[in-house]
Amino acid sequence: MSDAQPALKSNLYIGLVHYPIIGKDSTIVRTSITNLDVHDIARTARTYDLSGYFLIAPPKCQIELLDKIIGHWSSGYGREYNSDRSEALKTVSVVESIDEAVGSIKKSGGRNVDVVVTDAKMHQDSRNISCVSFQNMLKLSESDFLLLFGTGWGLANAAIARADYILEPIRPLTLHEYNHLSVRAAAAIIIDRIVGENKFLKNSNSKV
Repeated sequence: MSDAQPALKSNLYIGLVHYPIIGKDSTIVRTSITNLDVHDIARTARTYDLSGYFLIAPPKCQIELLDKIIGHWSSGYGREYNSDRSEALKTVSVVESIDEAVGSIKKSGGRNVDVVVTDAKMHQDSRNISCVSFQNMLKLSESDFLLLFGTGWGLANAAIARADYILEPIRPLTLHEYNHLSVRAAAAIIIDRIVGENKFLKNSNSKV
């Protein structure tokens, strides 16, 4: 018997949101791009064969810098030096808003798009889903999905309020007060839990 998991029925896209974001002083801010976020999350997206990676609403003054970063590794010497990085950056698109990302996905696939947000804290909300539930949705749903990660101190409440679902936060086995994963680490962990091989979950008796 094959150990291969069922093919996903839905396309999964991810988005790294730079606005609207909660700042350190709890105001709504637009965060700067981080070179490592661009590269490392793109590599995760490509490794797990996601349908695309959106950089959402980065500062306009950094768009030229972003184009140079992507362009350097996508052609010429950069591509020859590290073709794997070039392959990963093919997943990246830059859009001005979450709505524009959703519109782009709808145009590409012609299907409804459900938005799933992540947060480091729990929400008492009927839209809450676990990673296992999300994986099942990807196998069965007629919709495509956009999974959003926040920069700064997390997605603003306005972005969370408009989402279709809120994904469970990453929580260590032993709970304590420190909870400050980088967005790159959080994205990798969550993506693996949703579309990874998941042998542990498959072989466990968990009914979550």
